[in-house]
Amino acid sequence: MVVLLTGGAGYIGSHTCLELLKQGYDVISVDNYCNASPEALRRVRELSGRDVKEYRLDLRDKQALRRVFEENKIDACVHFAGLKAVGESVSKPLDYYDNNLISTINLLELMAQFDVRNLVFSSSATVYGRADTMPLDESLKTWCYSPYGWTKFMIEQILRDAAFANQALSVVLLRYFNPVGAHPSGRIGEDPLGIPNNLIPFVTKVAIGELPKLVIYGNDYNTPDGTCRRDYIHVCDLAKGHVDAIRYCDSHTGCEAINLGTGVPYSVLEIVNSFMRVNQVDVPYSIGPRRPGDVDECWASTEKARRLLGWKAEKGLDDMMRDAWRWQQLNPKGYHG
Repeated sequence: MVVLLTGGAGYIGSHTCLELLKQGYDVISVDNYCNASPEALRRVRELSGRDVKEYRLDLRDKQALRRVFEENKIDACVHFAGLKAVGESVSKPLDYYDNNLISTINLLELMAQFDVRNLVFSSSATVYGRADTMPLDESLKTWCYSPYGWTKFMIEQILRDAAFANQALSVVLLRYFNPVGAHPSGRIGEDPLGIPNNLIPFVTKVAIGELPKLVIYGNDYNTPDGTCRRDYIHVCDLAKGHVDAIRYCDSHTGCEAINLGTGVPYSVLEIVNSFMRVNQVDVPYSIGPRRPGDVDECWASTEKARRLLGWKAEKGLDDMMRDAWRWQQLNPKGYHG
C-alpha cells in the first residue's frame, strides 16, 4: 500500500513516516520545508533501512502536486501540511487561510481525479474552543479562537462535505491534543524555529542552557497545584494512531472525527517536576501572569479511538520526558547542528 504524506518531513509527519515504513507501507513525502528539514527524512531512511520517495513542492502549486499523482499509484493520503503557529496566525491570518485551505482543496481535487479514496487529516483539539465539559469528546460542538484553529475547523467541514458528496470517500479527522517527546533513538524529534511556542521544547532548551529559565504563566488556576493541566501524548503513540486510522479508512466510508490523547491531564508543574526527576537535570522557572485565553484544564475522551481504531496510548509521562531530553541532548541545534 502506497501512502502519500503531505508535510512528511515535519515533527509528526516524520514519526508517522517511520512507523508506516516499519509496518510495511511504501511512503511518498511532499513538503516545502518551510517548517521542516530534509535531514528528518534522511534519518527516517537510516532508522528504517527503507527508502522514502520525496518531492519538494508547495501544495498550493496544483500542477506540481499533479505530477506526484501522475507518477505514483497512491492508495491513501495523510494530510499534515499546513502553517501551525497560533500566535502567528493572529498577526498573519490571510497567510494561514490561503496556505491551509488552498492546499487542502488542491489535494482533494487531485484525489478525486486519480480515484484516491482514503484520507487522514491532521486536525487539532483547538476546534473544541473553550469547552467547559471534560473530558472532551467528539460529540461536542466545535468553535475556535484563532485563525489557525479556524483553518482546522473549516477543513474539517470541507472534508465532511466532500465525503457526503462522494459516498466512496473515507476520511478520518484526527484531533490531536499535545504531542511531545521524540523517537527513542534520539534521531528524529521536534525542531521548532526560534523560541519554542510549546512547553516541552521550551523546558528542554532551558535544561540544556540555551534559554535562561521557564516562565510558568499563572499558578492560580482551579487545579490541584494552580497551574494549567493538559493532555500530553507521546509522538510515537500518535504516529501509530495514524497507521490505525489508515487501516480504518481502508474498510469504511464516510467521515469520522476521532481524538488522539491519553485521557490523563498533567499540570505544568507536574511536567517540569517529572522532567527534572527522570533526567536528573535542573530547570529554573518563575511564575508569571496568566496568558489571555488559557483555560484551567483540557483533556481527551479516548473511548472512540479505542472503539473504532483499536488504539490507545501506551507511553507514559516519564517516557515523554526521557525521550524529549534525549533528542535535545543529541541534537542541541536540532537538524541544523
